[in-house]
Amino acid sequence: MTGTWALLRLVLRRDRLLMPLWILGLTLAPVGYLSSIKAAYPDAAARQHFYDLNASSATFVVRNGPLYGSSVGNLLAWQCGFVPVVVGLIALLTVVRHTRTEEEAGRRELTGATVVGRHAELVAAVLAACGACLVFGLLAAFGIAAQGEPLAGALALGAGFALAGWVFAGAGAVAAQLTWGAGGARGIGIGALVLAFLLRAAGDSSGSAGWLAWWSPIGWVHRLRPFAGERWWVLALGVLATGALVVAAVVLSARRDLGAALLPARLGRATAKASLRSPLALAWRLQRGTLLVWTGCLGLVGLLMGGVARNVAEMMRDNRAVADVFSRLGGGGAVTDAYLAGTMTLFGLAAAGHAVQATLKLRSEEAAGRAEPLLATAVGRVGWALAHLTFAFFGPAFVLAVTGWATGAAYGSGFGLVPAALAQLPAVWVLTGLAALLVGVFPRFAAGAWGLLAAFLLLSLVGSALRWNEVVLGVSPFQHLPRLPGGTFSLTPALWLVLLAVLAGGGGLFALRRRDIPVG
Repeated sequence: MTGTWALLRLVLRRDRLLMPLWILGLTLAPVGYLSSIKAAYPDAAARQHFYDLNASSATFVVRNGPLYGSSVGNLLAWQCGFVPVVVGLIALLTVVRHTRTEEEAGRRELTGATVVGRHAELVAAVLAACGACLVFGLLAAFGIAAQGEPLAGALALGAGFALAGWVFAGAGAVAAQLTWGAGGARGIGIGALVLAFLLRAAGDSSGSAGWLAWWSPIGWVHRLRPFAGERWWVLALGVLATGALVVAAVVLSARRDLGAALLPARLGRATAKASLRSPLALAWRLQRGTLLVWTGCLGLVGLLMGGVARNVAEMMRDNRAVADVFSRLGGGGAVTDAYLAGTMTLFGLAAAGHAVQATLKLRSEEAAGRAEPLLATAVGRVGWALAHLTFAFFGPAFVLAVTGWATGAAYGSGFGLVPAALAQLPAVWVLTGLAALLVGVFPRFAAGAWGLLAAFLLLSLVGSALRWNEVVLGVSPFQHLPRLPGGTFSLTPALWLVLLAVLAGGGGLFALRRRDIPVG
């Protein structure tokens, strides 16, 4: 373990921008939810009506988990049902990035040549991820308690968030030992997260199979029962699971060589296929897995949200305050249209995540040393970059089209919601252009594109619900889109957003032509 604290400081220094952004951004979510709940359900009768409609709804239970009561705290814990999934995802990605990605890029070998123990880097990455999750949980708990909610329930809710992050930090540590590349490790970790969510959903929505939720770390978070008679002993399950996973990761790390993996890599062809003889074909080979994962995951979420839309009108029929909240998120006068428009905004923000990831593939290829040999051939810089940007621009269009169709199919409108989903594209393309600009001008800070996405997410969701100043909300490109279905489509804002995306992307390409490759 020699050098663990030094490497921990290095991890924190490298994440000095990204980590505070996601901690503070996620902290505002439960605090904002609490304010919205108090405004929408000001008395016990309104909260009881909400409870009666949703406690037995299988669709809502699958999405958010069980609803244990009608108090403000119960509604808040239920509304935050998906937050543990987000925290778990961030934690496992953080661990993979500071372990397998470092190993794949060759930096692990350089640090390992110094006075550093074999397991110091792995432990430092896990400590950083778990520490960040703990800070987030405490900030969320104290923010909720500061608004008048019971401290015990707030601490249980925050501890549940941290618990999910801890367990999946351990899962990310194990996944990093199994595969040859960071992409494979991320795939294994995300697969474990999806399985945990499905087990939780199956257990909570089926009375006879409720035991399934106890096999899921996400299910443990709900079994803590914040604001409903807290079960503090459930935290021990998460602590034990995290310890077991970290110990397993250390043991597995000791059984393999540096740069190797426990799962054998599939041998490639002796000669490349003819379909790989162009930058666009190579970019497709590198981007296709990410595109399919985003499409499949958002398609499943679309099916779920479309099913929920059938019950929205009944849920908000007697509560004008809730209908007003959804109307501010988007849509016309109809409550269901407002809900679907707000859902399309969520899908647009998610598709922007795929756009950012696809764009930053340029930077990851450069940092890993794979771009330089390619550019030493007849391939030009602009052609190489445009090949990846093609998927960053048109990949989200495919994702949104499939997601819109899935939502419409579950809702009963077929392809009727596809145009509403595609209407999010101009704002998504702005994120693509800004990410490309960062890659070209400030390559060392290219990961800041995720921070921009987090800021737009905060403005579009929390800011709209809390009625922030319109000038502040207007910073997000998603605020300038037509609210479909139910709203009126206007071409002018969409054209301005597309022009901004083209200018930002063009600036990134111009800078990429003039700077050194690679930049460390």
